[in-house]
Amino acid sequence: SVYLTGEFNEWNRTALAYEKKEFGVWELFLPPKPDGKPPIEHNTPIKVVIETVHGELLDRISPWSRRVVRLGAAPVFDSIHWDPPLPHHWLHPRPSQPKSPRIYEAHVGISSDEPKIASYVHFADHVIPRIANLGYNCIQLMAVMEHAYYASFGYQITSFFAVSSRYGTPEELKYLVDQAHKHGISMLLDVVHSHASKNVLDGLNEFDGTDSCYFHSGSRGHHSLWDSRLFDYNRWEVLRFLLSNLRWFVEEYRFDGFRFDGDVDALSSPRHCVRVHRRLQ
Repeated sequence: SVYLTGEFNEWNRTALAYEKKEFGVWELFLPPKPDGKPPIEHNTPIKVVIETVHGELLDRISPWSRRVVRLGAAPVFDSIHWDPPLPHHWLHPRPSQPKSPRIYEAHVGISSDEPKIASYVHFADHVIPRIANLGYNCIQLMAVMEHAYYASFGYQITSFFAVSSRYGTPEELKYLVDQAHKHGISMLLDVVHSHASKNVLDGLNEFDGTDSCYFHSGSRGHHSLWDSRLFDYNRWEVLRFLLSNLRWFVEEYRFDGFRFDGDVDALSSPRHCVRVHRRLQ
């Protein structure tokens, strides 16, 4: 079974049960409050609770979570219900696809001259104009998907649908993309679908209590050099998760394309390669 819990229901772990649908989909409908407000307030903590086949209850971050942050001095990330009352207002259209791409690879966090982690807004206001003045027409942005281990440089992802909270909010990343489009620059997202962090409490690993929910079981599902988990591309649910992830960043954040990291592992599955190619077309 799967349940939803959070600050909104005083962390009652089993009061709100999802209904199981086909193909690994679980559904839960929460009606609005009597005053018409959403049942879960924006920017409040939530979690899903997984009841294993052995009856154990596991608190987990939803794989589809839009926002995860560290609350206080907590060593792990927590899921935040992110539903701003107003949608982001986009100001600039996507630029035309460049006939001759000139790509600038960048990392938001290390883009400042100061000894601190830089922000999406800093990058948008101070770095993008310099990149445009240098004649580049594409930016390949690294370390956007949330990663608990900052020293991984963004290559040990824990939450694929959440953007890194170290640099700011989802709306501030949208502002960054919008500013790039203002300068006629296409935005390419560095995507790591070849493996994932082995974190359990704030990652995908052992999401349902087993080692094979998203990944290969046993040694085949572990990358010894990267110390990470390897996706099972032969499962339709995994393919849907990864393809939906690409679509999310195209539609929600208006990224214009992708650079795939660690292609050797992904290319070992012909099914995954063909479907990514078709989706991008």
